Amino acid sequence: MNKPTSDLSLFTHQLHLSLGDKLKYACWLILSNLFFLTNIPYPNFLKVLLLRMMGAQVGHGVVIKPWVKIKLPWKLSLGNQVWLGEACWIDNISEVRIGNDVCISQGALLLTGNHDYAKRSFDLMSKPIEIEDGVWIGAKSTIVGGVTLKSHCVTGVGVIILRDTEAYQVYSLNANIQVKERVIK
Repeated sequence: MNKPTSDLSLFTHQLHLSLGDKLKYACWLILSNLFFLTNIPYPNFLKVLLLRMMGAQVGHGVVIKPWVKIKLPWKLSLGNQVWLGEACWIDNISEVRIGNDVCISQGALLLTGNHDYAKRSFDLMSKPIEIEDGVWIGAKSTIVGGVTLKSHCVTGVGVIILRDTEAYQVYSLNANIQVKERVIK
């Protein structure tokens, strides 16, 4: 019995950017490499200004550590007092909305895009991510597209979140299950 196989030659890049967005993206790649993907300690106000110039919505008190990678800043909204840790990656081909008082720790990955492995052509799929107020995403955690992290939930180190979380819950050990309730004192 012959089973269908993948054929990546059928893949067509489906991230359709207008000419203006392609030019904006080219400018962003230069700015990102100069001011974000570096150990040079540029002040936060400069990084915030650059993100705003590229179309991101950025609140006040935002902290952006070195090596933060953002794919499309015009599809990013950061609330007030958001901390982006070293080497976190916001791979946002869809919208990513981050509320107030959110900490995204070192090496965390917010991944809006994926591929349809059931299609021979491996079609691109993308869904937004929403992170509500008070969330803490632990180091090396991964959040996938289509997910909402509810108010004040916590993901432990290396956790992969594949579905919406519950408010004030702590998730750990890559089990994507609620471990305990978060109590703030």
